[in-house]
Amino acid sequence: MHDLEIRTRAVSLIRAGQKNADVARQLNVPPGTVGYWLHLDRAKNGTLPGRPKRPCPRCDGRELDEAAYSYLLGLYLGDGHIIQYSEHRVPSLMITCAESWPGLIDECEKAMRAVFPDNSVCHARKTGCRNVKVYSQHLWCLFPQHGEGRKHERPIALETWQQRIVDAHPWAFIRGLIHSDGCRITNWTVRIVGGERKRYEYPRYFFTNKSEDILQLFADALDKVGVEWKVTRRGKDPFNISVAKRASVALMDSHVGPKY
Repeated sequence: MHDLEIRTRAVSLIRAGQKNADVARQLNVPPGTVGYWLHLDRAKNGTLPGRPKRPCPRCDGRELDEAAYSYLLGLYLGDGHIIQYSEHRVPSLMITCAESWPGLIDECEKAMRAVFPDNSVCHARKTGCRNVKVYSQHLWCLFPQHGEGRKHERPIALETWQQRIVDAHPWAFIRGLIHSDGCRITNWTVRIVGGERKRYEYPRYFFTNKSEDILQLFADALDKVGVEWKVTRRGKDPFNISVAKRASVALMDSHVGPKY
């Protein structure tokens, strides 16, 4: 084992133009170890041979499809997570989509390709669902909400640049959240009219999430577009947000609609 100081010094010497063997002799480190450190450094910076560094909207100023990103951000906050198995492996963003809604799977893939035009998107089939995945070294840049543990067990807040995008494309963000942890259902009731029992049906939207922060982000977006909503609680804890007013449901129908 070698401490971080030796590893950092070795990489600095190689970057300065020295050969691996010379650095190994100078620091009394096996040449293979020096080569491995160089490989990790190149992988981290996207400079491995045959693997050109792909530009990032945050790091390099590449153009970003903000509407697609707003939608993908909503999907991520609901049913997404980022995995990196080891420090020299490329992390992956995974959105879990139920096979009951193939249109949702297609939209998720389309959004990923728009946000990461230089990266490949793939599907991993699981029982009853598919994980739509994209690999990128810049996932941390675009999804800074990633962290250890479950989302509802840690604070979730948008950064200033993310909030600007969501404010510019609130309906895309709302659609992403509904497509992940939301639904459109039809409620019904029976009333006595003129002595006869009549059945009345009315649609409504629900968004359910254990994270109070994510619930608030959804509520803020609804306020932005003029949709009325209310919170349902389980005890003292917020459980879901419902949209039931006829005008608000009609507005949601015109921009979101049911999953398909």
